[in-house]
Amino acid sequence: MSNDIDRRTFVRAAGAAGVVGLAGCAGSGGGGSEATDAETTEGGEMTEGGEMTEGGSSGPEMLLVIGYPESGIQLFRDFYSMGNEETDVLVPDGLRDGSMVPQVGNDMSNVTGTAPAAGGPNQEAFSTLFQEEYGEEPGVFTSQSYDSVALLTLANAAAGENSGTAVRDQLRRVANPGGEEFGPQNFVEAVEAAAAGDDINFQGASSATNFNEAGDPASAAYAIWEFAGGEATETIEVQSFEGENPEGAGPAADSAPGSSGRELSVGILLPETGDLASVGQPMIQAARLPVGQVNDANPADLSVNAQIEDTQTSPSNGVSAAQSLASAGVPAVCGTASSGVNVPVSQEVFISNEMVGCSPSSTALSVTNLEDDDYIFRTAPSDILQGRVLAQVAAERLENASAATLYVNNDYGQQLSDRFTEVFEGTFDGTVTNAVGFNKGASSYTSALESALEG
Repeated sequence: MSNDIDRRTFVRAAGAAGVVGLAGCAGSGGGGSEATDAETTEGGEMTEGGEMTEGGSSGPEMLLVIGYPESGIQLFRDFYSMGNEETDVLVPDGLRDGSMVPQVGNDMSNVTGTAPAAGGPNQEAFSTLFQEEYGEEPGVFTSQSYDSVALLTLANAAAGENSGTAVRDQLRRVANPGGEEFGPQNFVEAVEAAAAGDDINFQGASSATNFNEAGDPASAAYAIWEFAGGEATETIEVQSFEGENPEGAGPAADSAPGSSGRELSVGILLPETGDLASVGQPMIQAARLPVGQVNDANPADLSVNAQIEDTQTSPSNGVSAAQSLASAGVPAVCGTASSGVNVPVSQEVFISNEMVGCSPSSTALSVTNLEDDDYIFRTAPSDILQGRVLAQVAAERLENASAATLYVNNDYGQQLSDRFTEVFEGTFDGTVTNAVGFNKGASSYTSALESALEG
């Protein structure tokens, strides 16, 4: 891929009509993808980088890598040591970490990424808040983290009690249209209005924060990004998408009792350590902002007690941390981050304890399909949409007709690989030659890369 940035619009101008809607869609199951036989032609050989030799077979034109930075560092070291600098690589949000570049030892200029973006009506207000508090630009999933805690706090204020069921019933009422609009810039006033039982409509930083029937965002924005040298990534463009019902839908309370003079409780269950620590820490910073806004202003004599727990990017540790929140009587939680942690935490702790979980970054289709009694929400869009965005970037922006996928062995990786394959082949007439899973924490990924890139 050339270092020159192609700034043409990567999506069709058809809008929602050209996009599979978020609302009410069910994705493929979490059983994983099996590698398919690569198409070959007679004679010739394939080079290490997957390029076609004269008269022979070729490997895929590009590689989709789905994973996390900690494992991604070794994976990309192995990838470049095999001589693949000219092979197009596409990655989703899980690998948006500029600090990978010096650790990999390559400028990674052949890598293009997609990620849910801050595309809400109050993106700039949130960005200003974050920069004033922390002295740096907000990162990936920080806007979704702010919106998650803000919405849970507003729903709690409207509910008038630290009850998961009461918070659940108020969540769409404070998020979806029908009341006075508020955002991060006047969040304290929104809390005061919610506590008074007023109808409000929080307009977020990540999106308009309207929930559909599954508890997913009814609209979302996606960034196309590249590694920009040093330890930075650069957003090339942002495109907004809307689902079938952009104003949202689903059960909600008709009114709010509200109350004043009490302490609201919220949990923050995100990765301070482990595979996602590099993105988890800024997410925690963003999640603390609305808590600080309320505690500094004390509207309606209200305060917020935020209990922070570390998932360590591990299902077992995530479940244990969530149980600590349940034991403390926390009614609603911002978290978790990865889908591989979010699904067991939701099934084993949140749903059974009637706690609301609102993830800012768990995107797997399996979250949408949980039997959750409406306790599980998220401010990050489902991978049913990101799979299409990835396929469209691969076909139209990178102009590739064949691809292989190399994915981390969990719900997030398997399902996003499946969704990409479905759309790349079914909508864009591409060919996925191989789909190969890999485990986190391996000392080498050469074998997995060879399997993915073979012709």
